Amino acid sequence: MHKDMNNIGVKKRGHGNRSWIKIDQEGNSEVLELEKATIMRHCSLPSRDMRLLDPLFLCPSTILGREKAIVVSLEQIRCIITADEVILMNSLDGCAAQYKAELCKRLHASKDQSDDLPFEFRALELALELTCSFLDTQMKGMEIEIYPLLDALASSINTLNLERVRRFKGNLLSLTQQVQKVRDEVEHLMDDDGDMAEMFLTEKKQRLEANIRSNLYLETSFFGKPKSAPVSPVGSTNESFKLQRAFSSIVNSSSLMSSSNGGDNVEQLEMLLEAYFVVIDDMLSKLLSLKESIDDTEDLINIKLGNVQNQLIQFQVLFTAATFLATMFAALTAVFGMNFSDDVFEHPTSFQWIVYLTLIACGLVFISFLFYFRYKKIFPL
Repeated sequence: MHKDMNNIGVKKRGHGNRSWIKIDQEGNSEVLELEKATIMRHCSLPSRDMRLLDPLFLCPSTILGREKAIVVSLEQIRCIITADEVILMNSLDGCAAQYKAELCKRLHASKDQSDDLPFEFRALELALELTCSFLDTQMKGMEIEIYPLLDALASSINTLNLERVRRFKGNLLSLTQQVQKVRDEVEHLMDDDGDMAEMFLTEKKQRLEANIRSNLYLETSFFGKPKSAPVSPVGSTNESFKLQRAFSSIVNSSSLMSSSNGGDNVEQLEMLLEAYFVVIDDMLSKLLSLKESIDDTEDLINIKLGNVQNQLIQFQVLFTAATFLATMFAALTAVFGMNFSDDVFEHPTSFQWIVYLTLIACGLVFISFLFYFRYKKIFPL
């Protein structure tokens, strides 16, 4: 009982084990059961970044560059990319397995080939590629179903087609929001050189290792010198000053080289992001065009329904006028059908003339109604 309560407490704090797929630079992969805290310590990530990878949270599409990792949360692909490995959240929808298989395939194929992109950018490129492919597949499937449905609805309005269009419109709105979020995130990265510079994990790792080797070399050169004879204080001071100047020149030259290379690499990363930005932007344009087609069809349907409603109103007006005249004729015949004595009944043809004259009068009144409706432009005649 106490053990179960502890497990519940661990789950409430969010430290339960999750299934992750680890892929290294050689293309080797393995499935691991890791806690969130372990990954946070390993990749130096805050807890808020880990929430972006949690499928229980509905987080927008995000690409974050951190000190030692890149946090990627793009639709179905959620992973952490470092300079040496990719830690991919294992899921049951097949996207994680597709990403793992494709990345391992490319890493194995690139062993014998030279690739200008570092490991983290190849992993990021694959995430963007699969995300664009996933969204494009949904968009094309929606286009195949919506366009014929709109044509059928424009020619024949019925409840079933209207319900289908309403459902597709909701799905289209959701897909448009997903594409818009991915587009905005890529555009945000392209507009910020600082965020792109944070993603050069391999370069930062190499720079750190170079600094460590430089420090070790300087320490070895300084402290490893044999003490064969006493050295004057002035000479030691000059030697220390020269050593500091040499160290500062090495650091400054390495920082200048890294900054110049970083500028070139930022342009290279920007070109990579721009390629996928064009694809996503084109996809968004198609979705907006599809939405405009639905809106145009709805406007056409509203116009048709308004025309039908106007025709019904015209028919109702004519029917009301005819009913009014028929009621007048029926009232007259009802009066003469009552049992009372009058001179008109002494002539057999008198009642017939009254009926004929009443019909003529009703017809003239109906025609006058029609001219009045035409004069008031209630409906064309």
